[in-house]
Amino acid sequence: MKKNWLLYYKLHRWPGLILSFFLLYFGITGIFLNHRETFSGVDVRRQALPKAYHYNNWNNAAIKGQLNLGGDSLLLYGSIGIWLSDTAFSRYEDFNRGLPQGSDPRRVFDMHRCDRGHLYAATLFGLYAYDREQQQWLPFDLEVDIKRFVGIETVGDTLYAINRSHLFRGLSAGPATQFRKMELQATPDYQQRVSLMKTIWQIHSGEIFGLPGQLFVDALGLVTIFLSLTGIVWFFFPDWIKRRRRAGKPRRKLMLINTWSLRWHNKVGAWTFVLLAVLYFTGIFLRPPFLIAIARSEVPPLPYTHLDQPNPWYDKLRDLLYDAERDRMLVSTLDGMFWLDRQSKALHKYENQPPISVMGINVFETYDGGAYLIGSFSGLFLWHPAHPEIWNFAQGKVHVDHSGGRPVGDYKVTGALRDAAGRRYMVDYDQGVLPLWHEEGFPAMPENILESSGISLWNVSLEIHTGRFFSFLLSDFYILIVPLAGLAGVMVVISGYILYRRKYRRRSAKK
Repeated sequence: MKKNWLLYYKLHRWPGLILSFFLLYFGITGIFLNHRETFSGVDVRRQALPKAYHYNNWNNAAIKGQLNLGGDSLLLYGSIGIWLSDTAFSRYEDFNRGLPQGSDPRRVFDMHRCDRGHLYAATLFGLYAYDREQQQWLPFDLEVDIKRFVGIETVGDTLYAINRSHLFRGLSAGPATQFRKMELQATPDYQQRVSLMKTIWQIHSGEIFGLPGQLFVDALGLVTIFLSLTGIVWFFFPDWIKRRRRAGKPRRKLMLINTWSLRWHNKVGAWTFVLLAVLYFTGIFLRPPFLIAIARSEVPPLPYTHLDQPNPWYDKLRDLLYDAERDRMLVSTLDGMFWLDRQSKALHKYENQPPISVMGINVFETYDGGAYLIGSFSGLFLWHPAHPEIWNFAQGKVHVDHSGGRPVGDYKVTGALRDAAGRRYMVDYDQGVLPLWHEEGFPAMPENILESSGISLWNVSLEIHTGRFFSFLLSDFYILIVPLAGLAGVMVVISGYILYRRKYRRRSAKK
């Protein structure tokens, strides 16, 4: 029995001490991640972070696209918000007035200008129209569960917009536009299933039970912080107390803190160890290598949870494009590329599918000859629905499918641009703006954009929580932080509970 006790003691004491420092930042950043909109106005200066987070040549998804206004004016948009520029990209004027402060509320996924001249912007936290009299953006008050809007198109005087779950249609009238929300129909082969990864993700965050679930996981985050701090106290204070006793110094306060920490560390850990084990265990599947094992798996949604939605396209819509030549809407979804007759709610899936990263589509444009330019973290491609071959536009060769290989391509495409001469540029997440099939460089980022463009506290928390933040120290080995910490966390809380129970039983037996 003593041998077993020593084993559990060793599994809990030293691994627990090392792990406690990791769990502190997991607990703190996890709470921030659970409430993105609440903390959306808080930014961190990029210059205060490692170089990978600094803007350089418009990298880090700074630009997603441009909207030509006619004449010598255009709007650049993306993670930097909206900026008015000229066709030579030589001057930049802030065009964000009316949008809330913070890089998250000003993250723009699409912009559109209708024939009447009205401007619209699809952002992370809502749909906006530009009021020319007030010279600022005004939000639409729409009843939506997911505020992220991802696409805008107009056909004549009709405006179409989509968020991640619904299609919206209305007569284009600027801020006065009245929308009708439309739920798109399920396909004939539809089965109500969700990805296993999303299920585990929502269990880990608590979102699977809505806001109450998120608050419950927040409480577990606070418990994690508390157990980490009291564990550190219990590890270091006894030796500190002994040294002060030998030196004849006062130690009563330290003894009280140590006793209180040990008592409540044991009690709180015993009450919550099962919940903490589930929290830590689910976390290991949200990063490689365990993520790879579940990436393609689908399961029925858990009944009566946030995943059990009647809308077949809930949180699955990703972008919208109108093809005037064919008079149809193209809809990019989590389940592939579909087309939609404007007078119908039924989506029809293309037999020939373009390569699109699971992280979503970032470039979606019509091209010559009935083809489309498709860009994502998988690369930049020319796709024609009627042709079996897909052209790797960035590399100038036929695309070869490597399903099951790397989750990203040679280029992580976040946007595309064209200059006044019609020359194309591709925006890569790491390298920034790159010329396509020419040698003309793109102007550097101006100081006024660099100074005003931070990174949201939510994004910093995500980078720390997933371990990517430490890649400047660990290189690619950073991906092991989450799985190793998760497995160690499960071991520590279970061994701690076993130690507590054995100690409790011995005390009961003595009584």
